[in-house]
Amino acid sequence: MPRGYVALVLHAHLPYVRDTEDDFSLAEKWFHEAVTETYIPLIHVCQRLNRDRVPYKLTISLSPPLTSMMADNLVQEHYRRYLERLRELAAREVWRTRSDPRFHLVARMYQDLFEHIYRTYLAYDGNLINAFRELQDSGRVEIITCAATHGYLPLIGLQREVVRAQVEVAVNNHRRLFGRPPAGLWLPECAYNPGDDAILRDYGLKYFFVDAHGLLYATPRPRYSIFAPVYTPAGVAAFGRDLESSEQVWSAQEGYPGDFDYREFYRDIGYDLDFEYIKPYIHPSGLRVDTGMKYYRITGKSNYKEPYVPEWAIFKAHIHAGNFLFNREHQINYLAGYMDRPPLIVCPYDAELFGHWWFEGPQFLESLFRQVANLAHQPFTFITPSEYLERFPVNQPATPCMSSWGNNGYNEVWLEGSNDWIYRHLHHAADEMIRLANQYQDAAGLLLRALNQAARELLVAQSSDWAFIMKTGTMVDYAVGRTKKHLLNFWDLTRAIDSNDLDPEKVQAMEEGNNIFPDLNYRVFASR
Repeated sequence: MPRGYVALVLHAHLPYVRDTEDDFSLAEKWFHEAVTETYIPLIHVCQRLNRDRVPYKLTISLSPPLTSMMADNLVQEHYRRYLERLRELAAREVWRTRSDPRFHLVARMYQDLFEHIYRTYLAYDGNLINAFRELQDSGRVEIITCAATHGYLPLIGLQREVVRAQVEVAVNNHRRLFGRPPAGLWLPECAYNPGDDAILRDYGLKYFFVDAHGLLYATPRPRYSIFAPVYTPAGVAAFGRDLESSEQVWSAQEGYPGDFDYREFYRDIGYDLDFEYIKPYIHPSGLRVDTGMKYYRITGKSNYKEPYVPEWAIFKAHIHAGNFLFNREHQINYLAGYMDRPPLIVCPYDAELFGHWWFEGPQFLESLFRQVANLAHQPFTFITPSEYLERFPVNQPATPCMSSWGNNGYNEVWLEGSNDWIYRHLHHAADEMIRLANQYQDAAGLLLRALNQAARELLVAQSSDWAFIMKTGTMVDYAVGRTKKHLLNFWDLTRAIDSNDLDPEKVQAMEEGNNIFPDLNYRVFASR
């Protein structure tokens, strides 16, 4: 039996953004950047490891809004155009920097990267669900889901029907796209509300994750701390986040991403180069935005930056992967002396850290898996939560406390002065949606479409992203606008349904503007 286990978990999520009129949408650009810098590079890492038969295990949570965008034809087409502009820019940059070896090497690196990404995108006909499903079927990657629209369940779940709807839609969406039900669910923002575990159980979900204090303050206190899961009263396993490994990877100040040889995220040619030259590759309004081509390394804490040297950065990613391995080995050796079972280190991160915020993150992961595989004596074994529960089906019963992985560990990020106004509207709309689902039990035709669309509008309005953006102060007008837009659409539909005055053209326009979950049935909000 291994001395210990490490579960690497990546949570991939973006808010649902689908602009039917503008393929230069700043919000949709979140998706474009994440696909280019995180999702396809992670696919490449797993494909290389599979090709070389390197043993590894990785758990990836793909949120329903993200998978809906990946599977949407319009979003796919917008991304293809984005990538073609990026390839054109990279080719021009290779020519522009030809006489400057410091930047020419980096420009060539980007050109090779974008061409590889483009070939991969075309190989899967633009639908990355097929790539992730392929990785799932390899047996090395476990794909799990998240709540339907990443709703912050402790705050929107005043009505149990809301939590049930968020879970049921997520499970149905996952089964439709990946051909099997998910074994686990990533609670949005790791926000656990005692009692929600019973709903997870009802939909066949075996596990979820909480932040460390969610287990440390559980009742009764877990014997193995955060180094083994507990079974909630409903019999669902709760895995706790390891604090030590999180800090080493996540922190830009104390962790690996802040190393001076890594790429500087906040220095992009979209701001540095001559306006007329860069104009075709920024926003059509002339607003300068990131292009994804960044030529400098972190260098230091001042504004002075040195050119990026890919060879140095790759070497540092290898060194840091070795350091992560070393630390997990010593952590496991220490814990094993106090436990009567192999300790489990759960390492959950936002997937977008790897590649988008930390450009070398995918290289770090690949190097970590390869280094562990090459050791004669395995210091630990990588494992998925499902595999752990198969090997250790007996675990301590306990009730985790209400918690999240947000600032200060509870609800304050999503409930404070900038965003608290949204909840009375969300709760009121949820009451109405529950009433409609109970009142109209066998709807058909236009009424069925209107009820389904009302459910879509409410679900998207419930996304935790809007409250988070209002709190952080970035694109606040957009977040407020999205919340109001979906709620206004919901109430327009509700009034038309109750007055039997539905306009087919208006319903169709809403369906085209917000087509998430094409197989959604409004009855998910019905009382059980």
